[in-house]
Amino acid sequence: MRTITWNDDAQKVEMIDQRLLPQEFMINAYEQYQEVADAIRAMVIRGAPAIGAAGAFGIALAAYQSKASTTAALIEDLEEAGAFLNKARPTAVNLAWAVRRMLKETVVFDGSVDELRDHLLASAKAIADEDVEINKRLSEFGAALIEDGDHIVHHCNTGALATVDWGTALGVIRMAQEQGKKIHVFVDETRPRLQGARLTAWELEQYGIPYDIITDGASGYLMRRGLVQKAIFGADRVAANGDVANKIGTYMLALAAYDNGIPAFAAFPMSTVDFELESGNMIPIEERDEAEVLQLQLLGKRVTPGNASARNFAFDVTPARLVSAWITEKGVIYPPFTANIKAAMAE
Repeated sequence: MRTITWNDDAQKVEMIDQRLLPQEFMINAYEQYQEVADAIRAMVIRGAPAIGAAGAFGIALAAYQSKASTTAALIEDLEEAGAFLNKARPTAVNLAWAVRRMLKETVVFDGSVDELRDHLLASAKAIADEDVEINKRLSEFGAALIEDGDHIVHHCNTGALATVDWGTALGVIRMAQEQGKKIHVFVDETRPRLQGARLTAWELEQYGIPYDIITDGASGYLMRRGLVQKAIFGADRVAANGDVANKIGTYMLALAAYDNGIPAFAAFPMSTVDFELESGNMIPIEERDEAEVLQLQLLGKRVTPGNASARNFAFDVTPARLVSAWITEKGVIYPPFTANIKAAMAE
């Protein structure tokens, strides 16, 4: 099933609550765009592509939520909603991309207020449908890079849960397995919220793919021993020069791969590329509540001294020189990224 869907009967957005997995499977329903923003901020839904779809459905909710009787007034309400949604999580560019795309629909639309509301809902559904097809396409390109017998290190969660469906980096692994390739995944636990240990491991069990959970710092040791052939991760924002912002710990993984001569692939849809940013130094990095570091997640039990403080950066930036290739719906793009991305976009 999809991570996020629209309930036509109730006119609500429904999301899998990823905070509860794998212990509990629950679907939450939201009828106000402010609730969608809160769900994004609280990581009920997470993963750049999934957040983008949530932003699109948030705008659709705002359209039905608005009391405006003219298109001009409705557009004003939607712009306010868009600004509110964009603040939910600053690093993932897909959120701003989807909100911007939805607001552009209001500029070219010529019809009544009610027709505009319905048009925006159709546009949000189209964004969700496109995400699924894009992820399948990039997974097919990426699976060609995976060889039978590969042992792969995967960081964070990039599967169906991080998208509307199917997944990006984990989608590549899933596609390779469906092609009959025997593979094994080393799953970084991904502290402090444990998206790897909780979500990626859960998804791999659904697909029947063998895996072992490892601590975030263990991948370098495994690579040095020759136990890993590939490293793969997703992206929340990619600069025009190829620098990749992704879950904290990706930079260290890419460094270890580079030092051991192991390819490190970043898999993401082209909507994740922010062409307005020249380099990763310009990407805003979200810093979350220190409590996520100071206490055991899910248990809510503090494990640090009472006076301890923490810095909780949600993302880091991996320089383009450490990324072996991008895996996108346009194909596999190799360095130099600045030149080759233009060619891929032109095609």
